[in-house]
Amino acid sequence: MKKILLITTLLISTLAVSAQKNTSQSYIEKFKDDAVRIMHETGVPASIVLGVAMHESACGNSNIAQKLNNQFGVKGGGGAVYTKNHRKVRTSYKKYDSVLDSFQDFARIMTERKQFSHLADALSHYDYLGWAKGIQRSGYAGSRKWASQVLGIIKKYDLHDLDEKPEEQDKQPQQAQLTETKQ
Repeated sequence: MKKILLITTLLISTLAVSAQKNTSQSYIEKFKDDAVRIMHETGVPASIVLGVAMHESACGNSNIAQKLNNQFGVKGGGGAVYTKNHRKVRTSYKKYDSVLDSFQDFARIMTERKQFSHLADALSHYDYLGWAKGIQRSGYAGSRKWASQVLGIIKKYDLHDLDEKPEEQDKQPQQAQLTETKQ
């Protein structure tokens, strides 16, 4: 009886923990429309917004992502406080009202800060590869593998499809019709 109770308790606790975690797919589904909207407003590729957020926040599962809605590890904002393991944690990370606010602030940083703004002037929102490498070269992250890790996420989940040119999307059905007509 004790073994059954123990197994049941472990199973329930495992399910409760896994229910709280975002998967890569659920994170993409939840935030892809916000990323596309930000791309159209700012010129920062949706694939970059989502890829960097997934990388920096572990798909929204990191402490600062969950407690502060901070998906990018942005510092500033007067020192937020959150609770972890029944203790108050004072942090230098910025607190956001929503994940969308975090996405918008990331895009603002990329387009308005002198350190990164040259990327928006030089690159289109279709050039996710140039953006990832440019962000790394501009000092966003200390790791030399950062851009390749973000690009790996973008390619693994086909996030670059969110950046497709509208005229390319329109041509695909037309090309299919032309092929069918010729046959």
